[in-house]
Amino acid sequence: MNTAPVYLGRDERVPGYKLLASGKVRDVYELDARHLLFVTTDRVSAFDVVMREGIPWKGCVLTAISAFWFEHTRDVIENHLISTSVEELSGLDAGWRERLRGRIMIVRRCQPTTVEWVVRGYIAGSGWKDYQKTKSVCGIPLPDGLQLSSRLPKPILTPTTKDKDHDLPLTPAEARVRVGASVFDRAEKAAIELFQRGSRELDKHGILLADTKFEFGELDGRLILIDEALTPDSSRFWPKSAWKPGTNPPSYDKQVLRDWLEAQPWNKNPPPPALPRELVEQVAQRYLDICETITGRSPAKPAASAGARA
Repeated sequence: MNTAPVYLGRDERVPGYKLLASGKVRDVYELDARHLLFVTTDRVSAFDVVMREGIPWKGCVLTAISAFWFEHTRDVIENHLISTSVEELSGLDAGWRERLRGRIMIVRRCQPTTVEWVVRGYIAGSGWKDYQKTKSVCGIPLPDGLQLSSRLPKPILTPTTKDKDHDLPLTPAEARVRVGASVFDRAEKAAIELFQRGSRELDKHGILLADTKFEFGELDGRLILIDEALTPDSSRFWPKSAWKPGTNPPSYDKQVLRDWLEAQPWNKNPPPPALPRELVEQVAQRYLDICETITGRSPAKPAASAGARA
């Protein structure tokens, strides 16, 4: 496997740019009144705690996959991506350009909605726990007799709040009140269509899209897709060959990290335990593999896309 130095220490910042926000994975900088710079780091979190170690190439993987889907879903809904070319950033020396290459998105600045738009095609994770208690998910009644990983009769929207620490489930009716009927109707339609598009394309590669999260924002009265799209961090991908109702299929994501942490004597509060090198490499390889499957290329030497700001 190709290796790379983990990108950016926890307190390192891109010089010459104003930091607006720093999340578990992405740092957001101001470019100007209408544009932002997204920097996707190699940080990895589990159980809402950021690990001390990063996952080599993870930031490149998430950027490459998001850029792929943004390009291939423009006919479904407009998105915020303008360019992934580091050459468009001014005032950086050669060293910083190389550190940022493949990890940045120049995006349109907009007003994000206060809801995360989760779509489920199969029942798993928190949805499965909810179903076991209530035979519903986010207030949406589901048929009796579903098993873990069962395919749902049709994709359903199960929105959540968008909070800094823990997202809380919302019923569709609550989400409609939260964002307004006009935004809700457009977002629900786009989220379901994006899920269906992703499902069809991934199925060609033998991958099932169990569930995924989208984010939308408003720009000049238009609703657009923002943040990331159909990545291993925002989605649950299963190998089609391993799927069977009643079982928990392996995921193309950081589930192996969660499983390892669950087996440790750790209370899921900071600081996290140190990750063994073999585990870090295993997680990195999973990210690299799913990126090459989806986009057709390795992010080890990402091809930056050109484009001018609009």
